[in-house]
Amino acid sequence: MEVPNEKYLSTETSLLDQAIHFVGDVLTRPYLEGEAFAEKYVAQEKESLRKRIESLIDDKMKYANQRVTAEMCKGEPFALLVQGRTEDLPSITGAELYRYFREITSCNPIDIFVVGDVQQAEVERAIGTHVTLKRADVKAFPPTDVTKQVTQEREVIERLDVTQAKLNIGCRTQISFKDDDYPALLVYNGVLGGFPHSKLFVNVREKASLAYYAVSRLESHKGILMMMSGIDVNNYRRAVDIIKEQLELMRQGSITAGELEQTKATLTNQFRELLDSARMMIDFAYNGVLSGRKRQLTELLNEINSVTVDDIKRVAERVAIDTIYLLRDKKGDV
Repeated sequence: MEVPNEKYLSTETSLLDQAIHFVGDVLTRPYLEGEAFAEKYVAQEKESLRKRIESLIDDKMKYANQRVTAEMCKGEPFALLVQGRTEDLPSITGAELYRYFREITSCNPIDIFVVGDVQQAEVERAIGTHVTLKRADVKAFPPTDVTKQVTQEREVIERLDVTQAKLNIGCRTQISFKDDDYPALLVYNGVLGGFPHSKLFVNVREKASLAYYAVSRLESHKGILMMMSGIDVNNYRRAVDIIKEQLELMRQGSITAGELEQTKATLTNQFRELLDSARMMIDFAYNGVLSGRKRQLTELLNEINSVTVDDIKRVAERVAIDTIYLLRDKKGDV
């Protein structure tokens, strides 16, 4: 819920109080038919969700990223698409959904974030008045496991009607948001593939001209590093070789002063942009709640700027390729 600051409005009543009242109504007094959500609305939402799940294949970049994640994390909850599975939709009813709604609002952790020029006491009073939930014993969720070791590098090749092949390589890092080495992992990813000056972009895309894009991204709670590129399928083996060369350079600490300083500066600017967005500030704070380590932004920035090449080498030793996934056309061989 976003509302304007009352000091810039002519209003007799508290807009903040009204906003929290509305949120409380939505959360605690949903529209019901008996002891169930209305079936006509449930049916509409199920159909909308089904379409979103099925449309994933239309975005080949997202599809490839989900497929490599599913292959990497078989048997783990993280393998599931965030929207779920179409085969589970038929069993969802208004009554079952309302039962689950009562469960999560009574037993699951609930965190309320408010960002703005507000008085804390006023916010607490409004929440206490309008967000009235019957709470039971709150579940303590176990932390996400990031310790899974890579025993064998896997290759998965999938064929669809595509004009550009997608090469995604998933790595385990053994490091998550709560760990002391997390700032070094951020810098590692930045040097490797996080930015236009990074090794993947420069060596795979610019120098070798093997990819239309070449980047890496972190999943900070699962400890996964994903390298993604769009390639001509005939360049598959060569692209994999050059990507592996960049990983080896990181292990050796073959990082220039320019790469290190530019990465730190870019990361610093990215994190400072959090202060321009209430949503991003909340995301950062909630990462601390989820991980069990509430980092202050200034603390993280100081740690990033203190990262050395030796720190990056230490992180690089823990990064291991788990799954190489190629989404390619239906013609010919690899």
